Amino acid sequence: MPQMAIDMTTRRSFLVSLLATASLPRLTWADAGGPSYLAAAKDPSGQFSLIGLTREGAEAFHVSLPARGHAGAGHPKRPEAVVFARRPGTFAYVIDCAFGRVSHDLTAPEGAHFSGHGTYSRDGTTLFTSEISNADGQGQIGLWDVENGYERVGEFASGGLGPHEILRLPDSDTIVVANGGIVTALDDDRSKLNINTMAPNLTYLSSDGDVLERVELPSHWHQNSIRHLSVTSDGLVGFAMQWEGDPAIMPPLLGVHKQGDAVVLISLPDYLAPRLKNYAASIAFSGDETRVAITCPRGGVMVSFDLAGQDPEFLPRADVCGISASQNGFYVTDGLGGVLESKAGKLRPLAVHDRAWDNHLVRI
Repeated sequence: MPQMAIDMTTRRSFLVSLLATASLPRLTWADAGGPSYLAAAKDPSGQFSLIGLTREGAEAFHVSLPARGHAGAGHPKRPEAVVFARRPGTFAYVIDCAFGRVSHDLTAPEGAHFSGHGTYSRDGTTLFTSEISNADGQGQIGLWDVENGYERVGEFASGGLGPHEILRLPDSDTIVVANGGIVTALDDDRSKLNINTMAPNLTYLSSDGDVLERVELPSHWHQNSIRHLSVTSDGLVGFAMQWEGDPAIMPPLLGVHKQGDAVVLISLPDYLAPRLKNYAASIAFSGDETRVAITCPRGGVMVSFDLAGQDPEFLPRADVCGISASQNGFYVTDGLGGVLESKAGKLRPLAVHDRAWDNHLVRI
């Protein structure tokens, strides 16, 4: 297991001294510096890291990684996070964020690879991981027993090809899966092998793998790969898409769905749509759950809408990518080291770090 460096010597020394006492309290996220968000990053030397960020944009902890990370998932009860390799990757590390060490080294099962995302069960006893078969692109959800040292205990079908992000719906153990619909070769170019027959979907699964609902896009948008997800407290799912069809066509890149209802696709006005470059990277609902936003790093823009798909706010920002909810709007990161808050249609800088933030910003 690789050794990880961490910039939190004082806190670690304090916590070690606490371990010597008989009345050690249960550790919480406050013992890891009180982070509100997790993000992967690369510094100018080429070193990759997992960073905990506070609401003010400061670094709460900093753990070095041996390779590029993609997204993470925070444990619902204790200061522990899992960070996944950028796809197609076969490693994931469970990070003890209070002590700054790797507590478990997870490896994808033979014949499969991780696809960059995972989520915990409501009680934190199971980790679910998004995985893809190397042979045919079929998706599966891996099951890991957290209380028994993240032991691999099984898997079940994801409900489609090429799953990417998975989330758990609030106050339940229902999992929603963004099945992207693409079969990708495991070469350096990650060649896409089935563009003409793509069939993306959202699939809702029980924690036992039963399909509760599967939702497909209209047939003329079958080349719109569903990639990333966000969810409100009452179970409204937002999804971001990446178009793999004719580049002259400008499809909607944002949709919302609630179990039992029809999918709603949200489009920009024709004069704004070209700026998105047919590619949405990340998605989030605002903290008050009145708006939904996507980031488009290829177009250098963030755009948000109200939940009816109206009132678009169009905010330019070079290489903007990571996004999550803030108390007053959205919390945003970019590839130039910026940490910002979007509120009332304006981007307000919070901090600038000497590192390039990666694709995603995960709220703890």
